[in-house]
Amino acid sequence: MKDLKSLRIIFMGTPEFAVASLDALVKAGCNIVGVITAPDKPAGRGMKLTESAVKKYAVENNLTVLQPEKLKNPEFLAELKSLGADLQIVVAFRMLPEVVWNMPPMGSVNLHGSLLPQYRGAAPINWAVINGEKETGVTTFKLKHEIDTGDILLQESFAIGENDTAGDVHDKMKEVGAAVLVKTVKSLANGSINEIPQDSKLRTPNSELLKYAPKIHTDTCRINWSKPVEEVFNMVRGLSPYPAAFTIMNEKMLKIYKAKKEFIIPTHTEGEYETDGKTFLKIACTNGYLHLLEIQLEGKKKMGVEEFLRGFRNTSNK
Repeated sequence: MKDLKSLRIIFMGTPEFAVASLDALVKAGCNIVGVITAPDKPAGRGMKLTESAVKKYAVENNLTVLQPEKLKNPEFLAELKSLGADLQIVVAFRMLPEVVWNMPPMGSVNLHGSLLPQYRGAAPINWAVINGEKETGVTTFKLKHEIDTGDILLQESFAIGENDTAGDVHDKMKEVGAAVLVKTVKSLANGSINEIPQDSKLRTPNSELLKYAPKIHTDTCRINWSKPVEEVFNMVRGLSPYPAAFTIMNEKMLKIYKAKKEFIIPTHTEGEYETDGKTFLKIACTNGYLHLLEIQLEGKKKMGVEEFLRGFRNTSNK
C-alpha cells in the first residue's frame, strides 16, 4: 500500500477526452511524474506543427512530457524506466507493447469507454449508439496481451438519451470516466480494490450476446436506406459529429449530422427523397422517413436543412 501522493504515476493519452482524466488526477493530488503523448503533427492549411490536447495541458501544468515516435525505441524505454513509476494510466492513447505496459510494479490501468466485456475495440461510443443501446459506461482494467481483456477494476454506467449523439455520449463519458479513474487509483493505492477476470464474465448466459466495437471505416458510414428508420436514425446519431453518416445525393456526398424519425408507410422507394423545397427534406426507409435537420453537402459548409434548401437544385431523386 502507498499514500496517494507518494504513488508515482505516468499518464498516457493524446486527445481532449484524455485531458479530463489527467486533470482529475492532478486535482486529486496524484503524483504525475511523466506524461506520454503523441508527437506534434502538422495540421491546418499552413501545416503548422500542432501539439496534442494532452501535451498542451501537461506543459501548462509543468509536467514532464515524452513524445516517442516508436514505443520500443531503446532511448524512450530508458527514459520511461528512469521516471520510476509505480503505475501507468492509459486513456485514449495507442496500443502498448508488453515492455511498456508491464514495466511498473503495479502494472498499467486503461480507461475504456464501455461496460466490458461488451464493446471491446476502437470505437465503443459509436457502436453503442449505432446499436441503439439505452445505457453504456466506463471500465477501468489492467492491461494484458489481448486488447480490452484485462482484469476489471471498476465500472460505472450511465444512460444514453433517445436523441443523444456519439458526441453527447463522449462528453458525458469523459467526466464519468475521470471520476472513476480517480476512484480506481485511490483504491489501488490503499489496496482496497478487487480485480475481476473478464473470463468469468464471459461464462454467463449472455456470453453469446457480446458486441464488439471495431474501427469505423468509410464503408461503415454509408447509409443503407433499405433498413428501418430507427436503425438509420441510430446510425446518424452514432456517427455524429465525426466521421458522420452519409448518402449520395445528386452524385455528391451528403453528410447527415442531425435528423428525426417519421413512422409512416413510405410512398417513395427506399432511398428516394421528398422535399417542399423550403422547410423539409426527408428520405424513405423501409417503414418511414428520416427527416434531415443538419447536413453538409460535399464542398459546402455544415448547415440546417432550411438554409440548405434555399440553394438546393432538385435535379434528381436517387
